[in-house]
Parts: sequence; C-alpha cells; structure tokens
Amino acid sequence: MDWLINLFTNTDSIAHIVVLYSLVIATGIALGRFKIFGISLGVTFVLFAGILAGHIGFTGTPEVLNYVQDFGLILFVYCIGLQVGPGFFESFAKGGITANMLAMGIVALNVVTMLVLYFVLFYNPDIKGGDNVWNLSMMTGVLCGAITNTPGLGAASEAVATIYKNLPSLGEGTGVGLPQIASGYACAYPLGVVGIIGATIAVRYICGISLKKEAEDIEREMNENPHAKPHRMTLRAENKALNGKSILQIREFIGRNFVCSRFLHNGHVLIPNRDIIVNVGDQMYITCAEDDWEAISAFIGPVDNVEWEEQDVKMVSKNILVTKPEVNGKTFGQMHFGSVYGVNVTRIHRNGMNLFADRNLRIQIGDKLVCVGPEDAVDRMAGVMGNEVKRLDHPNLSAIFIGIVVGIVFGMMPIALPGVPTPVKLGLAGGPLIIAILIGRFGYKLHLVSYTTTSANLMLRELGLVLFLASVGIKAGATFWNTVTEGDGLTYVWAGFLITVIPILIIGVLARLRYKMNYFTLMGLIAGATTDPPALAYANQTANNDAPAVGYSTVYPLCMFLRILTAQLIILLLYSIV
Repeated sequence: MDWLINLFTNTDSIAHIVVLYSLVIATGIALGRFKIFGISLGVTFVLFAGILAGHIGFTGTPEVLNYVQDFGLILFVYCIGLQVGPGFFESFAKGGITANMLAMGIVALNVVTMLVLYFVLFYNPDIKGGDNVWNLSMMTGVLCGAITNTPGLGAASEAVATIYKNLPSLGEGTGVGLPQIASGYACAYPLGVVGIIGATIAVRYICGISLKKEAEDIEREMNENPHAKPHRMTLRAENKALNGKSILQIREFIGRNFVCSRFLHNGHVLIPNRDIIVNVGDQMYITCAEDDWEAISAFIGPVDNVEWEEQDVKMVSKNILVTKPEVNGKTFGQMHFGSVYGVNVTRIHRNGMNLFADRNLRIQIGDKLVCVGPEDAVDRMAGVMGNEVKRLDHPNLSAIFIGIVVGIVFGMMPIALPGVPTPVKLGLAGGPLIIAILIGRFGYKLHLVSYTTTSANLMLRELGLVLFLASVGIKAGATFWNTVTEGDGLTYVWAGFLITVIPILIIGVLARLRYKMNYFTLMGLIAGATTDPPALAYANQTANNDAPAVGYSTVYPLCMFLRILTAQLIILLLYSIV
C-alpha cells in the first residue's frame, strides 16, 4: 500500500497534483449544487473544498499551485472578455447610460464602504506597513467576496503577490508572510450571496413595490412599443404617385423602414432590390415594424392576399449560418445581397437576440440570417456565407492564445504613477481582459475570428475558474481556520455583509424613486452590478419575463471590467499610503 500512500502524500508528484485538483474540483462542484432556501453557491464551492483540503494537509508545491492559479485566472478572464466584448460599447446606447451610471454607483459605494470600514476598524495611524497592509489585503478580499466577484479576487491576489515580491519589507511586523487574500474572500462570500438577494428584496418593501403591478407595467410597455414587433403583409401598389419610382425612393418618401422580400409584377415573382421600379398594380410582400404598417399601407396601397407559394417561381425562406471568416465584420450594405445574389435578408439571430437587417449592421461569425428568395439563389448565398455548422463546433484556439499572448504583454507593461512605490500594471487579469474585449468587438478589422460557441466559451471559462478557485483554496487552507476563529474572522464576516447591502439599498431606492425604474429591470441591474448569477436566477424566477436579463446584460460588461480594475487599484495605490 506504500504506492497509494505516496500518491496522496508526495507533493512533488505530478500524479498527486492531478488527483488533488480533480478531487477538490469534483467535490466542490457536487456540494455547490445543494440549495439552502433556494440558493446555492454553485461552482464557487470549489474554493471551500480547496480550503478544506489545504487545512487537513493535502497540498502541492508552491510553484505548481501558483502556475495553475495564474493560468486558470488568465483563461477565465479572457473568455469573459470575449463574451462581453461584442456588447461592451453598445451597452451605453439608448437607456443604457442611466443603467450603467447607477451600476457604477453600486461599484463605487462598495469600494467606499470597504475603505470606511477598513480605516475605522483596522487602520493604525501609529505604524507604517505591517498590520495595516495585511488588513488592507484581507479587506480587499472581503470586498471581492461581498459582491461575489471571483475575477476581482484573482486580480487583487496577483497585485498583492507582485508588490510583496518587489517590496518584502511591507510584511514586517505582521508575523506572517504573504497575505492569503482568499481567506477574506471566503469569509464574506456566503453572506454576500444571501445579502445581494436580501437587499434586493428589501428595496421592494422599502419602496412599496407590487410585483403584479410591475408585471402589468412591463406588459403595457411592450404593447405600447410595437416598433419592437415585426409585421408582415402584402400590399397592392395603387398610389399613382409611386408609378415609376424605385423601392429606395418610396422608402425615403415614407420615412419608414421596411424590407420588401417578394415582388409580383405582371404575374411573375421577383426578388426585389432597392432599385427595382414599382408600377401601379404591382404586389409587394413587406416586413416592417408593427407601428409602421398602417402608414406604409396608406402610402402604397391596400393590404392584398397573395398565395406566394403558388406563383411561378418557388420562393423559400431559410436560415443561413455565417461561418466563413472572409465575411466577418462586413456590413450588410457592403454585401449587396439583393442586387448581387437576388436574396433578401429579413432578420438576424445573434446570441439569442433577433435583429433587424439594417444595412449598417456588421456581420459576425455565428450569425444566423433569415433569407428569402428563389431556392437556387438562397443556396448560392449559403455557399458564400459558409453555412457549415461543423466549422463552429471547433473553438478558434489559435485566436484565443494569440489574444492571451497580447493580453499578457499588455498587462505586464509598467505604468509609473506619482507617489506609488512600484509601477502599476494591469497584470495577468486586467491585460487579457481588456485585449479580449477589444478583440471581441474589433477583431474583424485584423481578420481575427474570435468566435467560439456558447458551450465552448463556457467550458473554457469554467475550467479556468475551477483551477483558479481550487488553487487559492488549497493555498489558503492552512491559515483559514485560524483567521476565522482566532483573528478578526467574524469582523470580516459582518463587514462584508455591510459592504454588500449598503450600496444596493442606496442605489436601489434611488433608481426606483428618482428614475422610476421598473423593479424587475432593477433586479437584473443589481445582479449585473454585483456580477452575481444566483441573484439573476432569483430575479428571473420572480419576474417570469425578460426584464431582469435585459438589465443584467446592459450593465454586466462594464461592471465586470470595473470590478477587476478597482480590486487591483486598491492594492496598488493604497499600499504606499498605509
């Protein structure tokens, strides 16, 4: 049995490391599925499984643990950047500015609350460095746990390790070495999950909100905004003023946007482009916004009934998947689908959303185009766009690792700031995150295809996350119990709870009373501002509509970026002060 004992005790063995990580990850994921009052910790329970393993003596060499931790963190934040990149800049459009400003308010108040508690509870003005630095590190971990933001924990941990490596004198007087910032995170995380949902519920009662009325308001708003709904109809051209005019001219005359996908002239069906001439008696199959159809019909002519399938040209409607890199980033106007291919694109399915086929909209790998036209023309266009599902089944690993290399180089660039003892770096978390966001949004300009299927992105992201969580848990396990029971562990717990609830209560009440935000949208905004999936799941279950998801997706990209950045800045900027 010596070989079996050696497998679990020899920390220099590769087999021991693999078995250790596998057991920690499998145990953490299994336990994370258990729900208490409908709430589960999910994959984050891997952190606590790692802490338990480290506490009872199962560990590995520091070099290996550090490598796995950093690699997992890089993979995690880079895949997050690719996911949020395409919508990062668009999230500020229309009503997104107000929502993002409110979400930034939650982020800022989280930081302010943490700093106030740190200076009131832990800061000693009579000393420089030592315990002050240690407690600042721990409170930064508490901040990340209080808003359940694991990438922020990774960024802060890396910043702490960098500064301690460059300035080891900071640890003098603490009696210990490098702060195990994950211990602060673990202290605050459980109540962080509960506190976010609890504070969201508290906002509802403070403002006297009726869920039934909020649901009715959402439904009424949707009914009063028919521009979001497509309307299809066949019109007979009877306005003599249109005789001899092109579809483009008619669209400009009316001032309403519409797509004409089929055109019946003298008994023959045509696939129209914008330059086709309309004559009195022609019949047009039109797709437009629901609130525009009456104006378009009043200008062109009455609604008619045509059995398009029985005409002399067989018309088909097919979904075509964009898989060829050559068309990535081109606008629909540049492709000239109607005039060149004889096909009209009426709608685009992208990341679960239905988009109108505007000529200025850029095509992305993975888009699904709804195309109407003669069968042979649609098939010809499918060949141009790719329409090969197997192409998308394989992630573009070369693009991913090229982006990671650029992100690491960018993250390691030193930035000198006045009064800061060591140059500031975005690090292994911030650099790859920013590059991934930029590649996700502008990669097509460099002919770089960053598309991965949702399942592939989720797989890579979750793999990086569990490797990171297992690593920090194993490293923190040896000191975690003493931190909670003998040190200021209970103080960290209730301080984290205050960091969680105070900003949500302030911004939640402000958003409701000042900006009259619908409560279901506000629930999604709070979940997105705290980057907390359990809170979003609770909001979706409560609302039974898409409002929470809309609020979450509007603010999530910016808040994820800010959470990672602020966690580093707290360490890098305040270490020189305390």
